[in-house]
Amino acid sequence: MPNKLIVVTGGTKGIGRAIIEKFAAQGFDIATTARKLDNLQELKLDIETRFANVNLNFIAADLSVKSEVEKFGKFVLDLEQPIQILVNNTGFFVPGQIHSEAEGQLELMINTNLYSAYYLSRALINGMIVQKSGHVFNICSTASTMPYVNGGSYCISKFALYGMTKVLREEMKAYNIKVTAILPGATKTASWDGVNLPDERFVKASDVSEAIFSAYSLSASATIEEILIRPQLGDI
Repeated sequence: MPNKLIVVTGGTKGIGRAIIEKFAAQGFDIATTARKLDNLQELKLDIETRFANVNLNFIAADLSVKSEVEKFGKFVLDLEQPIQILVNNTGFFVPGQIHSEAEGQLELMINTNLYSAYYLSRALINGMIVQKSGHVFNICSTASTMPYVNGGSYCISKFALYGMTKVLREEMKAYNIKVTAILPGATKTASWDGVNLPDERFVKASDVSEAIFSAYSLSASATIEEILIRPQLGDI
């Protein structure tokens, strides 16, 4: 009997990698993507060495580009393995304010943080509908509900992703597919490299992956619609 399959975008670093490590330890096969081929190759070697019965399937893609999202979606479907979990994790942050940020920053944030999740969900969710099971997790942000100065287009894109998650949750109820928004605060990833703050001021990426696994592990009759995770000492 084949392993269950989890699809995680942006899987080579930070939250995405922590999710892959957690679910690989539970015997899931992985399908993932990132922009840099060497990082994906290193990830595959690491995961398949540590978890002997797990297959990690990857293709390099830039999910800010619609055709690349579609390419990854086709790659996953060509595995011909039922998808148990989809984690739309791809995203990035650039500081700025609406009135002064660089021209094109909104489009890039929307393409990466929103459209990647929208188009990949459309590509993969029909299989979940047919099998009448599955779980979609969208990695939103505390910025999805709380605007802040210097958040600019990032906040806009994350508000939109949170809204999309809520809509998808309503649409998928009838098909027995769960949809969960994950809203992490400052999480210790490469995005914070160079910031002179102690580790205890951050959420750990493994905390996010543990929360996702806990939400996935509930009985079929219960759904956690959203999980808000902040550093214990408060926002940075």
